[in-house]
Amino acid sequence: MEIVMKNKAEANELFCDGNYKHACARYAKALSHCNKIFDLSPDDEVEVKEVKLSLHINMALAYIKLEKVDNAFQSCNEALAIDPKNVKALYRRATVQHNRRKFDEALNDLKQAEELAPDDKAVKKLKRLVDHEMLKQRKKEQAMAKKMFGLCEKSISIKILLGTE
Repeated sequence: MEIVMKNKAEANELFCDGNYKHACARYAKALSHCNKIFDLSPDDEVEVKEVKLSLHINMALAYIKLEKVDNAFQSCNEALAIDPKNVKALYRRATVQHNRRKFDEALNDLKQAEELAPDDKAVKKLKRLVDHEMLKQRKKEQAMAKKMFGLCEKSISIKILLGTE
């Protein structure tokens, strides 16, 4: 466990220095050492799970900073496999989904996070942003549908006038 914590500390330091790529590599290295630990007492098992959760959440943020949304999404899912009610993991996955423009999925994660942490300001802020983006998208789709419907009406009118309908 000592090696895991050493790698995590180095990864955190790299992250703080803005070296996200190398931080991800260190987080991954720490996770690989975690996976080599077995025959644990129940208390040690809980500790390893908490460390793994932290590593996945931190790695997700580093991947978000690197704009590697697929990797970030995977890290969030790994964290949520350990703790499905982890607010940070839900928030980060919502951030990824927002960046992917998958607003419905982002909103689902944010609603869940908001239920678990109703006073979390970051969750509320991202939820407002996603709601705004969804509204903009809906308006855009409605405008496009109106144009299409308008074109169809004009086409039918022209056909009727020409007697081809």
